[in-house]
Amino acid sequence: MRGGAQSHLMRCADGHYYVVKFQNNPQHRRILVNELLGTRLAARLGLPTASVAIIDVPQELIRLTPDLAMEHPRNRIPCQSGPQFGSRYPGDPRRLTLHDFLPDEQLRQVENLHDFAGMLVFDKWTCNTNGRQTLFLNEPAVAGRQPGGAYRTFMIDQGFCFSAGDWKFPDAPLRGLYARNRVYEGITGMQSFGPWLERLEKRITEKVLDEVSRDIPSEWYEDHYDDLLRLLEQIYRRRARVPELLLDAKRCNRQPFPNWM
Repeated sequence: MRGGAQSHLMRCADGHYYVVKFQNNPQHRRILVNELLGTRLAARLGLPTASVAIIDVPQELIRLTPDLAMEHPRNRIPCQSGPQFGSRYPGDPRRLTLHDFLPDEQLRQVENLHDFAGMLVFDKWTCNTNGRQTLFLNEPAVAGRQPGGAYRTFMIDQGFCFSAGDWKFPDAPLRGLYARNRVYEGITGMQSFGPWLERLEKRITEKVLDEVSRDIPSEWYEDHYDDLLRLLEQIYRRRARVPELLLDAKRCNRQPFPNWM
């Protein structure tokens, strides 16, 4: 698959396909923690994300599959065996077409375009140091009917939340924004973020943070459990900062919210 983590598309024992990121990916081992934790938190906010799972990849499969390797400038290293992160592909990749870009005319047909406002709340909260990554799918095509109907978007790639492997929060106005302002045309003021900010306050409790992080494999954070606890504490405290961070984005030179009154 494309991307710096060099993920692999794999069919797993449940019969579904998953985009799998490995512990020894070129970005950072903690990327797997960010993906699992971030995606589960986004789902708690009601945001459109893929189903995620911990994928056990046995050493024998890696030995028998030369393509399961990480490419580096001067060498090629086999993928690491053991528990990896998997993001479920939304169908059979041989029959399903996903888009990471839509022209303006099709972008207007995205049924859940309002979710970009909610995802910006999430990205500011978690300090996603990458631009927002998303995919679009044509739902009638998924259902086996003729293509050409409305699109839906779902949000992918939470690997650079919490500043990737740093687990810090270097906030900046442009971070976490989607590349095109058109998705934010429905935002007319801070009230447009209100439902998402309310969910962030009410749904993300210390108990929820404990629940969503409980089954993260210790290999992913190299047994540095205190670092993980510190990260969770910071995430909880940062909820109150999100309105301020959204205002910083509004004031930046890019002017991402063209209809903010």
